Amino acid sequence: MTTSRPVKTLPQRAGLGLKPEHYKTILSDRPDVGFFEVHAENYMGAGGPPHRYLEEIAALYPLSLHGVGLSIGAARGLDKAHLARLRQLIDRYRPQSFSEHLAWSTHETGFLNDLLPVPYTEETLARVVAHVDETQQTLGRPLLLENPSTYVLFADSTIDEVDFMATIAQRTGCGLLLDVNNVMVSAVNHRLDPFAYIDRFPVELVGEIHLAGYDETTDAAGDRLLIDAHGTSVRNDVIELYRYTLARSGPLPTLIEWDNDVPDFATLNAEAARADAMLSAAALQHAKGRAA
Repeated sequence: MTTSRPVKTLPQRAGLGLKPEHYKTILSDRPDVGFFEVHAENYMGAGGPPHRYLEEIAALYPLSLHGVGLSIGAARGLDKAHLARLRQLIDRYRPQSFSEHLAWSTHETGFLNDLLPVPYTEETLARVVAHVDETQQTLGRPLLLENPSTYVLFADSTIDEVDFMATIAQRTGCGLLLDVNNVMVSAVNHRLDPFAYIDRFPVELVGEIHLAGYDETTDAAGDRLLIDAHGTSVRNDVIELYRYTLARSGPLPTLIEWDNDVPDFATLNAEAARADAMLSAAALQHAKGRAA
């Protein structure tokens, strides 16, 4: 279990992914955004314009650091050099949150440009727990582990996904990142009930929520197939699932993920404003519940 140092938490607001094309707009207009999130691997260089802009923005807004390359579910050991770069980045910016995916993307000496699922077995559970422990010890702080979007199920899986993630958190002291879009994508692809998934998810362990848009096609049988594409506004069914989640959890920091076909900042900010309105409503509802 990690030995943590004090870290401020993200506000219970909507945040946006920080994109280079929006640096100057953010610094000139100072928009009312709860926080910004950056992919850690994009800022692992020593300097240059990305760091110059990030330093200015991090001085104005809370920061969420999201890893996409740690390969925490891989069968091989973690990359010590990558962990060291993550530690340097965290020490430099002291983000309010650090998160990674329950996935793998490395094999032997190669790196795969995708986040691949893991089988939910006791062997995988022990390996992921060890990797989370190592990561938290190296970084000196807890991480949030994100539920995946999946397109296949493993025949040898013996543990339910929610139980798998809850056990990792219990054994390591990490928190969880609940990606509501990923829940919808996986549920539709595997003919499951996304609301039942949320009913079982340990929302008391969630430190951040992600929302994104998906693409839709059909599989060989003609059934719906959703793809976690991050290239559109958040779909209406994901919004309804998000409302349902907030009714259980209360307001939580919520990121709007839009990584492909990135629109102008006003369009992104409108997505954040929509989520902020739902967060405010959830805060009011939970306050009424406590007063009753």
